Amino acid sequence: MPPKKQENSPKTVITSHVNSDFDAIGAMLAAQKLYPESVILFPGSQEKNLRDFFIHSMGYLFNMANPDTINFSETQRLVIVDTRQKSRLSGVKPLLEKPDLIIDIYDHHPSFPDEIKGTYNLSKPYGATTTIMCELLREKKISINSDEATVMALGIYEDTGNFTYTSTTRADFEQAGFLISCGACLSTISSLVVKEMKTEQVTWLNELINEMTTIAVNGIQVHLSAIAASYYIPDLASIVQKIVRMENLDCFFALVLMGAKVYVIARNRLHEMDVGKILGSLGGGGHSYAASAKVENQTLPQVETRLIKLIEQQIRHVRVAKKLMSSPAITITTDQSCLEAAQKMIRYNINTLLVLDSQTLEYLGYITRHVAQKTVHHKLGDQPVIDYFEPGGQSVSLSCDLAGIEQKIIDLKQRVVPVMENRIISGVITRTDLLNFLVEHNREVVQSEKTDISDLKPRTKYVGNLLKSRLNTRIRTLLSDIGNAGDTLGMEIFVVGGFVRDLMLERPIEDVDVVVEGDGIVFARYFSSIHHCRFHQHRKFNTAVIIFEDGFKVDVASARLEYYATPAALPVVENSSIKMDLARRDFTINTLAISLNAESFGTLIDYFGGVRDIKDKIIRIIHNLSFIEDPTRIFRAIKFSNRFGFRIGKVTANLIKNALNVGAVKHLSGLRVLSELKQIFSEDNPLPAVQTMADYGIDKVIHHDLKLTDTTCALFRSVGKTLAWHDLLYSDDVYPRWSVYFMAWLHGYSFTVSTQIADRLMFPIKEKELLLEQRIKAAQQIRLIEKKHPVSNQQMYRWLIHFKTECLLFMLALTKKESVRKAISHFYTHQRKTQPLIGGKDLKSLGITPGPVYSTILNKIIDEKLDGKLNTMEEEIKFAKEYAFENKLI
Repeated sequence: MPPKKQENSPKTVITSHVNSDFDAIGAMLAAQKLYPESVILFPGSQEKNLRDFFIHSMGYLFNMANPDTINFSETQRLVIVDTRQKSRLSGVKPLLEKPDLIIDIYDHHPSFPDEIKGTYNLSKPYGATTTIMCELLREKKISINSDEATVMALGIYEDTGNFTYTSTTRADFEQAGFLISCGACLSTISSLVVKEMKTEQVTWLNELINEMTTIAVNGIQVHLSAIAASYYIPDLASIVQKIVRMENLDCFFALVLMGAKVYVIARNRLHEMDVGKILGSLGGGGHSYAASAKVENQTLPQVETRLIKLIEQQIRHVRVAKKLMSSPAITITTDQSCLEAAQKMIRYNINTLLVLDSQTLEYLGYITRHVAQKTVHHKLGDQPVIDYFEPGGQSVSLSCDLAGIEQKIIDLKQRVVPVMENRIISGVITRTDLLNFLVEHNREVVQSEKTDISDLKPRTKYVGNLLKSRLNTRIRTLLSDIGNAGDTLGMEIFVVGGFVRDLMLERPIEDVDVVVEGDGIVFARYFSSIHHCRFHQHRKFNTAVIIFEDGFKVDVASARLEYYATPAALPVVENSSIKMDLARRDFTINTLAISLNAESFGTLIDYFGGVRDIKDKIIRIIHNLSFIEDPTRIFRAIKFSNRFGFRIGKVTANLIKNALNVGAVKHLSGLRVLSELKQIFSEDNPLPAVQTMADYGIDKVIHHDLKLTDTTCALFRSVGKTLAWHDLLYSDDVYPRWSVYFMAWLHGYSFTVSTQIADRLMFPIKEKELLLEQRIKAAQQIRLIEKKHPVSNQQMYRWLIHFKTECLLFMLALTKKESVRKAISHFYTHQRKTQPLIGGKDLKSLGITPGPVYSTILNKIIDEKLDGKLNTMEEEIKFAKEYAFENKLI
């Protein structure tokens, strides 16, 4: 049922947060009963089940107003339910600026930095805001009918997770019971709260489970999944909730990239963590047990890294000491004997005793079983412990976290650490206690300053069968040999980048790039010595090239990181790990590595979701500043998108636009831009890439007069057909493919503009001559041929013989006359290599005096050959002799 039409300027407006859930809707309905003359502004879209339910069933309960037509001129009071965050409100922002506005707030969420300060604030730590509102309705004895009770009960049931969330309170149960007594329909509630999953939702549930990784922070296990969705996933929160129940997870974060936004959903059962505060730092909000956030214009790896950092920073210090310690602590005083100490340790089967002052019982140090037994062995067992104990050592409190305990036991090398509260020993932690805890939690050593993107946990997968099925025997053997050499040298070896990407895409493997955790030059030298290869080293970058006898090459690099001192500058390189080496790369699809060491051979390592993005056919950048630091990556994004038929992700596209807006490409040297353009123009079909460059306005950055016209596009397509014809018939004829497209790109521009473009791109002299003078001459020659055609073979030969292959191909693509195209094609196929078989020495042997006449005779021979005559040297000599005799040259 459609909402009732309301007056344009209500005195009281009720609203809640965007993407309202059942709790927000139930609370707004209750607020409407508390403020009878009010209207409700629904703040944006709800999930589909909410929309369907209220439109078809309960819409008549709500006195709703259209946000687009409402007039706030007479509005005196704003009622906000289920939120206090200004950033989560929409439609009422102009009203919030109104002076003397009365603001009443009802909420159950914890406090956040951007919260609104109301004239009246009622906040209680209940499981649902609807619970607070029901209490008020009961206090004021306002009646509730069965439909209203159903809507309100829905809010309580959903926000308490059917009374299973740790935030659920006694009040939630009480008010839910009251609503049931008012006629709330449990079958309706069950059908909406317990949602059946659709097929596509099951698919995303499985992908979230498959991509799940685990991190440990201060001894707490946190589960995290990061995926990219090609379309909007409805009811993501319910999918996350099902995963938590299915996998029995205490804490789970789901990060899903949809469009240009990363959605983060968190569910938590741990008292030590507050996911509401964590996601509040990402611009979201919620409770300690359930929260969500939406992050725009950041890549998925960046949000994941940022989230991990926030988890590490904001997680409450776990009382690990209380979990680890043995209690009560076994102690001995300084006046007791060493024999008593030894006997005590044997009795309790421990290796260390805490030593206390006999008067004050203050902790002084410890004595070990080894020392106590030695004193007994040397008949000194009657001596007091004070003579042989180890003084000193630091204690920890019950609230000490894992890092603090590790610092005492590992860094300070303490055998035992007393746990003290109010100067009283509560227990003791030994090295064994710590070791058992670390093993139990499968934890890496805590590092308090994890800020790099390389802290992401890798997704690993065995792809050995893929290597066997898609690589030839030589490459497979080569990879195995490389791994074995790495094992011999104690180095971790990986094949990386384009090799792995093309392997996954089932494309031909052209290059083998190897990364070594260690000195790549040392590895290349050793490998070359045992396999009898040559190698060249580049000490500046610590890289090398292994060269086999047949010319096949393997590029070897030391794992390294790069940083940029200034935007668009060349990177500064330092040795690092495979993590950091992959983190320095451009796009996720190029960050894959496969281990080659024998023990882990064939293990695919994926830190940044490269496998996922290959599957989704999408180009994503890793770092937000990547295009600023190295703007050539803009060209590479376009190149890869064109080559693989992938789309550029929305976040990546926005970052490209931002980099162009701040003039990043302008700072690039012409040679670097030229290098990227050559690669783009060397692709099979560069037109889509050129169109993408034009869409971004990159052509205008190169020169303000550059413009991609329909004529240029048609010429590009013609060049494509011409090069396909040529490369099929003349695969061994090497020419600069890029130059033909470049000539097509510049066609139609004046010599002055073309010169300015060439100067901006810093073309070498010979290439500049080709693209300026030769291109213009070729275009002029085509116009002449089209005007004069048909002409003799000899004339066509004279017109075309001085042009290089790339110019001839450009002319073939440029002409619009099929007869001219056939004539040029005939020249290229049958005549361009026509030359006399005889030379000056042969003419001299005939007695012809050297001089300009030699050229005349040789040209006459060429003319005859073009007509299919003079096929042998003897025939050419005979022709020359007759020509000389007729012209009295001999």
